[in-house]
Amino acid sequence: MTYPDTITLARGAHEDRSDGLCLLEAVAWFAGESHSDHPACVSPVVAAYGRHLNDVLPDESRRLLIPFIPAMSHTAGDGLDKARGYLALDWLIRVYTPAWLDLAGLSAEAGQLRGLHRINDLITVRNAGPVVRMAADKATAAGTAARTAARNAARTAARNKLALTVTQLQDSAILLLSTMIHPEMTA
Repeated sequence: MTYPDTITLARGAHEDRSDGLCLLEAVAWFAGESHSDHPACVSPVVAAYGRHLNDVLPDESRRLLIPFIPAMSHTAGDGLDKARGYLALDWLIRVYTPAWLDLAGLSAEAGQLRGLHRINDLITVRNAGPVVRMAADKATAAGTAARTAARNAARTAARNKLALTVTQLQDSAILLLSTMIHPEMTA
């Protein structure tokens, strides 16, 4: 296989390689495993995240996942899945959620989440809990007002801001995959 020039990643699982390849099917192919989107050579945490990321990215962004194929094929059984889980939780709490809170006009709450210590163990999860719950409560309360405001907002401006947020989160999600492959390199 002339990697990566001959690979085009597609959304979803495929019956066989002639139907296309998702990220994890490409990893299985690269590793010499039988066709599957659950290759044995990939950490279950990396695999679950990679499958989801593959399926939510637009086609042009999905191509950015190709360079991760070789490194993903060496993540199974390396003892780093707990760290990977904390990395994903940290990203969800301190990157993903604040981006949406900013869009909803809850910048103070977004800032509080961004300001939390990195989520890397059970203690930091417990410490983050009250801040996360407070942000969730305020977001719920603001939901009705936000829906009304969104209906009245200029549609073009709202679409542009949403598109920028989505693009930034997609880029961040791709970076998270890289970090999850090598969590031991995270300070």
